[in-house]
Amino acid sequence: MNERFNFMRISVELVPRSAQALAEELDVLRGAFPEVATVNIPDLLRFPLRSWDACAQARTCLPHAIAHIRAIDVDLSRPLPMAGTLTRHGIGEVLVVTGDMPADLSRRVYASTPLQVIRKFREELPGVRVYAALDPYRQSFAQERDYALRKLEAGAVGLFTQPFFDLRLLEVYADLLPGVEVFWGVTTVTGQRALGYWQTRNRAVFPQDFEPTLRHSRKLAREALELARERQANLYFMPIRVGVREYLEGIL
Repeated sequence: MNERFNFMRISVELVPRSAQALAEELDVLRGAFPEVATVNIPDLLRFPLRSWDACAQARTCLPHAIAHIRAIDVDLSRPLPMAGTLTRHGIGEVLVVTGDMPADLSRRVYASTPLQVIRKFREELPGVRVYAALDPYRQSFAQERDYALRKLEAGAVGLFTQPFFDLRLLEVYADLLPGVEVFWGVTTVTGQRALGYWQTRNRAVFPQDFEPTLRHSRKLAREALELARERQANLYFMPIRVGVREYLEGIL
């Protein structure tokens, strides 16, 4: 199951607000965008549906669903709590992220790191393909590349990036990680508030000509898709505050 896919993959990141909302978005993807055979679903504590449960639902509609795993939620001294769901529903891929601290301070978290959780998946679920996160904004090129390589050495099969807003930066990272399986990310930025969020919270880098509009976001997505096809790389779309159909029409 850990063999690398030999074709370009397109994923869409879906927020699991509820089972009904997720079902509606999955129906849109299945009916209108046949190029999309994969979804990746974040694990957001403000919603009751955990990522792996949402992926179990998604697997009834699409061939592939990638569950996000928050490292700080994993107790390294106990078996992986989502293992049963992953196995029963044929969820063969996960993305391990650090995870934000919960707003509810009474919620138990652990000092587990992505490197430790990747190794735990390798030991307990060796048939599951584990991806790790790449954040082009948190540190220098060399530091982020070396951190990504350590995750690969720990057992990750590839990477998922934070969204890019400048494809020149994407190409720099692509050149720093030759031969690595990467899902390059793009998203929607549809207002000054959203722009400020990415700049302050994630320290994202925007080119001078960037416009916080849906039109510009869709243009960037089309260019990213063309670049991914040229490089035979994977790509994921992250629609935020925009419907899946509205964002992807004219792109796929």
